[in-house]
Amino acid sequence: MSLSKSNDDSNREVLDSNSDTNEEDKNELCPGFKDVDAFVKHGFGVVLSATKASAGLPQPGDEFDFYRSFPGFQEFCESQGDQILQCMSQIMQHHGCRSHVKDRNKLTAVEERFDLVVDSNDVILERAGILLDEADGVNRNQKPVMPAGFQPPKIVVSSWNRKGSGSSSQSETFRLLHAKNIARPQLKFKEKIDNSNTPFVPKIFIKPNAVKPLPSCKKHVCQPEDLDVPAALADLIHQQRTQEHVEDMFAHPYQYELDHLTVPDSLLSKPEPQMYKPIAETKLSFIDSLEDLVELNEKLCKLSEFAVDLEHHSYRSFLGLTCLMQISTRDEDFIIDTLELRSEMYILNEAFTDPTIVKVFHGADSDIEWLQRDFGLYVVNLFDTHQGSRALHLARNSLDHLLRHFCNVDSDKRYQLADWRIRPLPNEMVQYARTDTHYLLYIYDCVRAQLLDSNHGQPGLLQSVWNKSKDISLTKYMKPLFTEDSYLEVLRKQKRSFNTQQLTAFRLLFAWRDKLARQEDESTGYTLPIHMMIKISEELPKEPQGIIACCNPVPPLVRQQVNELHLLVQQAREMPLLKVRRNWRQHWHVGTPEVTLFGPHDTSRASESELPYFSPNGRLKFLQLINLFETLVDYFNQCFVLKEPDVHTEQNSLSVAQMKARRIIESFENPFRMYLPSTDVHVNKNAKFDPSSKIFEVPEDLLLLVPFLRGYYLASF
Repeated sequence: MSLSKSNDDSNREVLDSNSDTNEEDKNELCPGFKDVDAFVKHGFGVVLSATKASAGLPQPGDEFDFYRSFPGFQEFCESQGDQILQCMSQIMQHHGCRSHVKDRNKLTAVEERFDLVVDSNDVILERAGILLDEADGVNRNQKPVMPAGFQPPKIVVSSWNRKGSGSSSQSETFRLLHAKNIARPQLKFKEKIDNSNTPFVPKIFIKPNAVKPLPSCKKHVCQPEDLDVPAALADLIHQQRTQEHVEDMFAHPYQYELDHLTVPDSLLSKPEPQMYKPIAETKLSFIDSLEDLVELNEKLCKLSEFAVDLEHHSYRSFLGLTCLMQISTRDEDFIIDTLELRSEMYILNEAFTDPTIVKVFHGADSDIEWLQRDFGLYVVNLFDTHQGSRALHLARNSLDHLLRHFCNVDSDKRYQLADWRIRPLPNEMVQYARTDTHYLLYIYDCVRAQLLDSNHGQPGLLQSVWNKSKDISLTKYMKPLFTEDSYLEVLRKQKRSFNTQQLTAFRLLFAWRDKLARQEDESTGYTLPIHMMIKISEELPKEPQGIIACCNPVPPLVRQQVNELHLLVQQAREMPLLKVRRNWRQHWHVGTPEVTLFGPHDTSRASESELPYFSPNGRLKFLQLINLFETLVDYFNQCFVLKEPDVHTEQNSLSVAQMKARRIIESFENPFRMYLPSTDVHVNKNAKFDPSSKIFEVPEDLLLLVPFLRGYYLASF
């Protein structure tokens, strides 16, 4: 009997343990992951490690071709490629997509595989979007609420201008929201926009709510001789006259007030969210006159908080234009025409810098800079609901998500990229702009309450959001300044490999684009988009018509200045075309820490962080040194095969260029002779028999001169 009881007890324990494990397995999202957060965290780690690993792969071009010549590397690439294709096939099969990515014709394999990947991505992302909407409580099966008179767009089968197959004969009315025939508002501005290549000087000349007075350098009045120069240059001239400190002229005017700003206890306690009024029952005022603006400022100064948002346009202006400002209180909405009142907007500094009034923004990073740049407005006591959303770890931090989450309101984002210079504003755009701030004060209350609840009533988390919002208020607007090396940063992002002629063309086109965009007050993207500039640099057209052919559609300023662009391309084509097997320019980085390598001339295995540091002066000297090296290569290929000079050659039989080249060779012979090959070095036939040829082929061994010349001059950098 005792044995049977013990067996029963052991069986019960086994059953209990099995049931516990089964319950744990049932609670798991998938094998090995308890919940979604664990799965997402693991997935982010895998994606991050894969991205880091991909950055270490050879770059396409000469570097990849060099590694591809090794059989081991080629076999490894093929095996890994097969595994990747197999994984992709399994994912496509799981989602019901076509998955035959391996059995393809060799001639069209790349195009067919690419089409399969694009179709599969569309299906997978569409399903992911549906699931995310369902998780947020959005049902796509319900018909959306549309304004009266709105007609949904028809489905276009193939051609963009083909009429639909519907039988409806009713005419549709379309409103042009992106128009190129809009009168440029810059022409009406009282103060000319300063696009000069000089640092930005704050526009403020009156400082309301000041604890520390405004520096005297900001209060001066321009003398008559300063009226014909840009404002920034006039301030610099006055700075030299008065010998004031430059730091005071470029400092944040409210730095002292923001550093000593303290959040009162009333704003760190849990609020009772005050419900917003229905938008149909709320008064809307359009402010386009100085009298209305002064009256609005008086109303704002009597409040304890108000919400602010801006609408911006950047395509037809070099620095950008703030076209609209929306302000909402608990009882009323205001829309300010900032294009009309651009010179009078500084009046609102009285309310915007009052530390007792809370200014509520959402994503104020750009808004703060735009206010400083266009109006000289500054914000003291800011609360950014975007920072609050991030602290709460919501699913998304956009204003659209906050409106849906807290107010159950779906905003129409069709007009987010509309041209806000349009006057008069269509009613649809007015309603869109109004929605951005109408509900923001209620969201401000809800975010503060949830921040306190999530931190067990302690104000630490809420205080951190206030501190981050204050840091955003301290942001200073910085003008985009052009330097000789500005094009290198753009070229690095494009990850293109250029030869000397193409690099020269890109540098000249980049400088031309910046100069013309500043003069015409147009954006660089409107003047000449980057992809068109790269196309012209790669093709190097011989005729002006070739430049036009590289641009589709052709920018208006390019068509007007095509002859000047052609001269720049011709200037680039006159540069010697240097072909090397290894692009040393890709390994030249700026701002990396200085690390001494094991060998002074061995940089082939050095990572980016191990390359020496180059100061701006050092870069200039290094470029001059490389130009000298390229000049040597020019003489080498045109005049000589690199070998010992023939002592029997008569001096009188040499030309002036050959004698000059011999003297240069002899001057560089002693330091570097031990590192050159003992046998003759190959010289391109075209360069050997045709001295006028611009095409040279530099042997790999000759590149050993570069690290030695660089190391020789590093001490002076």
